[in-house]
Amino acid sequence: MNKIYLIWKTKDLRNKILIVLGLLLLTRVLAHVPIPGIDASQLKALFSQNQFLGLLDIFSGGALTNFSIAMLGVGPYITASIIMQLLTIVIPSLAEMQKEGGEAGRAQINQYTRYLTIPLTILQGFGTIRLLQNGASGSGSVLQAFTPFQWFVVLLSVTAGTMLIMWLGEIMSEYDVGNGISLIIFAGIVARIPAYFGQAYQLFQGDPQSVATIVGLVAVVLLVVAGVVLVTEAQRNIPIAYAKRVRGNRLFGGVDTHLPLRLNQAGVIPIIFAISLMLFPAMIAQFFINAKSAMLADLAQKTVGLFNSQGWFYGVTYFILVMVFTYFYTAVVFNPVEIAENVQKNGGFVPGLRPGQQTADFLSRVLNRITLAGAFFLALIAVLPMALPKLMNIPGSFAIGGTSLLIVVSVVIEVIKKIEAQLTMHDYEGF
Repeated sequence: MNKIYLIWKTKDLRNKILIVLGLLLLTRVLAHVPIPGIDASQLKALFSQNQFLGLLDIFSGGALTNFSIAMLGVGPYITASIIMQLLTIVIPSLAEMQKEGGEAGRAQINQYTRYLTIPLTILQGFGTIRLLQNGASGSGSVLQAFTPFQWFVVLLSVTAGTMLIMWLGEIMSEYDVGNGISLIIFAGIVARIPAYFGQAYQLFQGDPQSVATIVGLVAVVLLVVAGVVLVTEAQRNIPIAYAKRVRGNRLFGGVDTHLPLRLNQAGVIPIIFAISLMLFPAMIAQFFINAKSAMLADLAQKTVGLFNSQGWFYGVTYFILVMVFTYFYTAVVFNPVEIAENVQKNGGFVPGLRPGQQTADFLSRVLNRITLAGAFFLALIAVLPMALPKLMNIPGSFAIGGTSLLIVVSVVIEVIKKIEAQLTMHDYEGF
């Protein structure tokens, strides 16, 4: 309560928070501006059966089930950001721009990301609509066929909506109370809480065992949130010592500090990669279920059955893929050789190790060990919605989304840190 009082008392911080809340409210309004020509009841039923579409709906803040102009949300922008991160590793000129270009180089890469978002939005919008028109769950079409002019209007509206949401997210980031894109996703998830409580009330009323079930679900939620906070904040501190150096008449260095290695370097990205890869074969097979060739139709039917999200094969493979992608993305975002070189250039070293390659090998070995724990936890979070209905005997549509909890808790932690940093800065200014 004291922190809330200080936030309200600090005029510029209070204004920043109010402006960000207003922009978030605007994104929720955009999520409810629909595109006509759709059966909403069939669409909601389809999204409850398909995990991939459900994940896309999370990143759109529920706008996809409403078939609004912001139906894709920030999904294409996130995809473009991931592609640009991977390209900076593959293309030397982009890597040089990111490392040595400073603020101007990063701004240029951000501009490339915005440009890449436009074609990705058109492709993703076209693919999503075609998927809905063909019936993603094999239950028939939930969208009518479009004329060329309707295609033009719909794709133009969807692209404009996505770019507007992206622009609002970047404006939020400038106020420094959290990452704007993350806040938009957070708002979309939190907006579902009232409907979740309403579903719980309808589901468990009149059931004598409902109290025990609800208490069990609340306990699971609290345990998952505590686990996410623990893993998100956990880090291994590598001691770094800096030798004393004399420059002119001044003495530099001679201090001891540490290099923090986070337990989960990859965030929620491995879950996104794994879901996309796991559901891609079933999505492709859906188009061949009614093929004229009996062998092709039978193969498509078996593929859909094998990659059923409730089956053991899907769960085990999904668990393994999340762990693999966690290691992969950690290797992408953290380069031990580069870190060791930067420490050496600044006159630092790990006590007991030679600067350079020996330090890089040590960092790589430590990172591989701690990433194992982070990857295992992330994989458990990913398979939680599949395991919970079977363990607690509840409907699958009511399962707790581990990915959603991971995003919400991570965003809240980030926002708290940003606000506390600004409060500390104001304390220093007052002093």
